Amino acid sequence: MRIPHNEPLGSDTSGQPARNDPERRCILTGDHGSRDDLLRLAISPDGLVLPDALARAPGRGAWIGVSREQLQEAITKGKLKGALARAFKGAALEIPADLPAKIQAALIRALTDRLGLEYKAGRLLVGSDRIAENARAGKVTLLAHAADASADGSRKLDQAWRVGEGREGSGMAGITLPLDRAALSVALGRDNVVHLALTDHAAAERIGAPLRRLLRFLGRAEQTGEQDTLPDAGLAGPSAVDDELNEGY
Repeated sequence: MRIPHNEPLGSDTSGQPARNDPERRCILTGDHGSRDDLLRLAISPDGLVLPDALARAPGRGAWIGVSREQLQEAITKGKLKGALARAFKGAALEIPADLPAKIQAALIRALTDRLGLEYKAGRLLVGSDRIAENARAGKVTLLAHAADASADGSRKLDQAWRVGEGREGSGMAGITLPLDRAALSVALGRDNVVHLALTDHAAAERIGAPLRRLLRFLGRAEQTGEQDTLPDAGLAGPSAVDDELNEGY
């Protein structure tokens, strides 16, 4: 599964990273990635390490690009503490014991909040019949299914999407979200939301960023796609940490 920038979110897409998207470097692995793929840890003035799911908190911060399981191991073995100590030159930092749980909750909240905003703005479609009609007309940019959606219902909408995109036989399919219908229903404030779709490219990108971060953290990095090229020379180089001057942007 690849979720590239400026491309539909589906199982058979491909694309290049945004050319103006500066890289960040994971303090645990040293791997480089887009700021939309990595997660920023914010450092509070008193040294508390907290998730910054939207990568917008002011002040110091560091970036990680690992799964929850890998992060828990890094905390248990003291690797996260060591990496942060090196990044911030021995500054006194406090890592909450439940940091992985805090991160997952923050990433889910970032995604569901964005879904709710797009729905209220009229840019998110729900209802199988409405989605299928728009998909066959070639108007769907993003197609997604709840984690507990029926395989048959998802297949029918996937097929309608392929028809509308002229990609029959390609295997292109909507993404299965790490959220069940109950969570989606709460996020959108309506009953029994099983499938959703977007017809607006900009809205799909706004949803794509928190979704990529959440999938990577849940160990579904293969569905986010890997970056195929590095940014052009002259763009901001890879950084593992940031400070008050750039505020993590």
